[in-house]
Amino acid sequence: MSSLLRPSVPDVSIFSTSELLLRHRLKLVEDLWESALRSEYGQEAVDLLKKLRSICSPEGQATEIPASAIAQTIEQLELNQAILASRAFALYFQLINIVEQHYEQRDRQLERLASSQDSSDLSQHGSQLDNINTPPAALGVNLLEKSFFNENANAPKAGTFQWLFPYLKQLNVPPQLIQRLLNQLDIRLVFTAHPTEIVRHTIRKKQRRIARILRQLDRAEEAFRAIGLSTSWEAEEAKAQLTEEIRLWWRTDELRQFKPTVLDEVDYALHYFEEVLFEVIPQLSIRLKQALKSAFPRLTAPANDFCRFGSWVGGDRDGNPSVTPEVTWKTACYQRNLVIEKYLQSVRELIVVLSPSLHWSNVSQDLLDSLERDKMQLPEIYEQLAIRFRQEPYRLKLSYIQKRLENTRDRNKRLAIPEERQILFQRFHDNVYRCGDDFLAELRLIQRNLAETRLCCQELDNLICQVEVYGFNLAQLDFRQESSQHSEAIEEIAEYLQILPKPYSQLTEAEKIAWLVQELRTRRPLIPQDMPFSAKTCEAIETLRILRQLQQEFGLDICQTYIISMTHDASDVLEVMLLAKEAGLYDPATGQTTLRICPLFETVDDLRRAPTIMEELFEIPLYRTALAGGHDGIEIPGFPVNLQEVMVGYSDSNKDSGFLSSNWEIHKAQKALQKVARKYGVILRLFHGRGGSVGRGGGPAYAAILAQPSSTINGRIKITEQGEVLASKYSLPELALYNLETLATAVIQSSVLGSGFDDIEPWNAIMEELATCARKAYRALIYEQPDFIDFFLSVTPIPEISQLQISSRPARRKSGQKDLSTLRAIPWVFSWTQSRFLLPAWYGVGTALREFLAREPEENLKLLRYFYLKWPFFKMVISKAEMTLAKVDLQIAHHYVRELSKPEDRERFERLFEQIAQEYHLSCDLILTITEHNRLLDGDPSLQRSVQLRNGTIVPLGFLQVSLLKRLRQYSDRASSNAIYFRYSKEELLRGALLTINGIAAGMRNTG
Repeated sequence: MSSLLRPSVPDVSIFSTSELLLRHRLKLVEDLWESALRSEYGQEAVDLLKKLRSICSPEGQATEIPASAIAQTIEQLELNQAILASRAFALYFQLINIVEQHYEQRDRQLERLASSQDSSDLSQHGSQLDNINTPPAALGVNLLEKSFFNENANAPKAGTFQWLFPYLKQLNVPPQLIQRLLNQLDIRLVFTAHPTEIVRHTIRKKQRRIARILRQLDRAEEAFRAIGLSTSWEAEEAKAQLTEEIRLWWRTDELRQFKPTVLDEVDYALHYFEEVLFEVIPQLSIRLKQALKSAFPRLTAPANDFCRFGSWVGGDRDGNPSVTPEVTWKTACYQRNLVIEKYLQSVRELIVVLSPSLHWSNVSQDLLDSLERDKMQLPEIYEQLAIRFRQEPYRLKLSYIQKRLENTRDRNKRLAIPEERQILFQRFHDNVYRCGDDFLAELRLIQRNLAETRLCCQELDNLICQVEVYGFNLAQLDFRQESSQHSEAIEEIAEYLQILPKPYSQLTEAEKIAWLVQELRTRRPLIPQDMPFSAKTCEAIETLRILRQLQQEFGLDICQTYIISMTHDASDVLEVMLLAKEAGLYDPATGQTTLRICPLFETVDDLRRAPTIMEELFEIPLYRTALAGGHDGIEIPGFPVNLQEVMVGYSDSNKDSGFLSSNWEIHKAQKALQKVARKYGVILRLFHGRGGSVGRGGGPAYAAILAQPSSTINGRIKITEQGEVLASKYSLPELALYNLETLATAVIQSSVLGSGFDDIEPWNAIMEELATCARKAYRALIYEQPDFIDFFLSVTPIPEISQLQISSRPARRKSGQKDLSTLRAIPWVFSWTQSRFLLPAWYGVGTALREFLAREPEENLKLLRYFYLKWPFFKMVISKAEMTLAKVDLQIAHHYVRELSKPEDRERFERLFEQIAQEYHLSCDLILTITEHNRLLDGDPSLQRSVQLRNGTIVPLGFLQVSLLKRLRQYSDRASSNAIYFRYSKEELLRGALLTINGIAAGMRNTG
């Protein structure tokens, strides 16, 4: 076995106290896990698990034991034994994840405490830059080099506000530059659900219960250590609770019994707002203000809503027929209900807190006048509480507010019922809030009154911040649909009306644009009232109509972005604009629109054409007028003018051309798009469709943002937060806060400091060469090898993944087709992750590096090492590939090939595996050569430890999965040949296979 596959375990002597505590907790949960299984099934079951774990090396890789020995160990297991082992290992991974997350949060809290005590110690950190007086426009390469790569261990941690603002001061960054950036700071995080989120909601709740018990255990042990005792009854009680929780979990079904509906996914995604993010968001604003005031006391902090949230759940209909207009409407009602309930909880708490009496505190006439109006509008509240709160005006005012919130909530619940909707739609009365701004105005009235009497209330300030961020909609719903759906609808409409000389699809692009612009200019309706069209065309029309109705009822902030996936031409955008006009979202008379159409460029060809497409659109006067706020240039509140959103997709571009090529094409496209936007005076907001896994653009967000090309962020960024990573980022308060803070820090840092690296043409030429070579190697395997599709369908669990009840969305955009073009990037990556190839995230990198180094070995190696040290983009790409390669296990992958290949296919599949293995070893060797690491992930010991910790137990799960897949496929083969006798039913075998998929997903900490 290659030495690259056997990283040694780090010496315990170098571990920090926190690391030792983590290992202590890991040992504890492993013991409790064994104890729970022993109590359920006896020592025999525990011995079986230990035997299965012994088939991997201490470093976490599969041992090179003969295939026959593996088969003998696994194949002899009864199905119930295999299922027991699969469930046990899956539970083990989940417990590890909880412990790691808990101590990640603990570390963040300790780091913050330490840095707050010593935040002024920046004398060494960047002291060599004291005399820099470079003007902001020329900060360039030197500055980013020093800011990104120069850290002092005693300084606050990079990626936090406490580190950033003092550091900018050390760099002599002009305050006016920072202020300008803060004034336009706009960070949007969009939650999605369509990735393969594998864990049931029920299990998530059990995870949080265990996390709470771990906190109790920490407090109990720390309290007793402080007085010199080793244990306590509180600690023993916590351990007993942990044991019971693990046993309850063990008896809970991990697999969903039904396919989740879209509203189930809405409930899952919004749960993080309810449990964590609602309370966390004010703390983010407070941290930024405190850090800014410490370093730049004269600067003004950004508005509280500098970081806001969006959601695709319930709005994204790309290939998902379950997302109907009715579902989208109910999603909006669900969101409003959730956030109003949170506000009600806060108002009830404020009624307790804000007890000043008129005997001892004055109030303004404004507040007294508002109380008089409230008395007239809500007399029942006055009669009920006037005596009780006669001298307590704040409590009385808040009681009126509470009643209006309750009325608003009750009206909203009725709006979710179709029969009630038409009665209530756009009908308001004085005793409900029409929007969050009305509620906010009343809270600010109280805040002003308190301030005028030299009082403040942090709970009230927090609530005001929450209302400014979440409004009455919680998150902005983005709509998304695939481009062909609109063009097919337009074709059907035009064909029915007989208004074109030939079918719309046969028009040239220039002819399409000319006709669409002509139709956009006319004020007559295009679509007949009774809509005599196909169901698909009616759905496309109704989607825009429901969007308009949502804006009328919920306000513009509920939804204003419409994303067109697979955008190929400028006409794709104008088609949506025409349908929007028919729905009342674009007015040809004024030239105004309340819809922001966002083209999504996904494939490499589309990314390359993106700048040309946007330039074509900006050249159309009608389109530019709409962007600019209409003929009179009037800005609609909540809808900034001259703002163009463009989305770049990581998943499909990766599937199309491989990891290295995809990242470079996206990097180039961003620079070119920014250049076009600047030429036309348009503000560009780039929307990054990042996935959770590296193969879909995932990875550490801080480094990813710093690696974006200079001048493309400018304080504005929009990023998808995929369903599979929500738990790891937002399940615990301190982790959620840290994630938001590092994102905001990276946006400010990248925008203010900039970089000259991306504009060095010789460097760009080298990257172009590397990307071209990597793409060629990737496509030679994926698209040009005639045996590859058969290989993929045979040696990965892709057929079984499609049967998991994990998403409301189908695995393919179009049913019936079995080629790669229709397969979604999510199951594509998921399949390679399960089989431990992780191929989409690294294949082609080694070949590209080898060919470049072959020409001038010494000089080019020096150059690549310099890139790695100095160029954030190159460092990010290499680091992501290194992380993925560390998770690959070729021994397991080879086992999938050997066992799941049919005899007649084995020879040709072995040739493909050998080709993949050679590229893997080549990639590992060259990345280690460039990074000058001895082992993969030497530069990130904590991640290295985490990967090694999981790898060991994933090995037996991989063997179990292969065994169960093999039995399941044998059953299917026999059933198709009418030889239907088999020892186990298909349902039993499928359940076992799906449990292993569950377990490996938990162990890898990501899916697709």
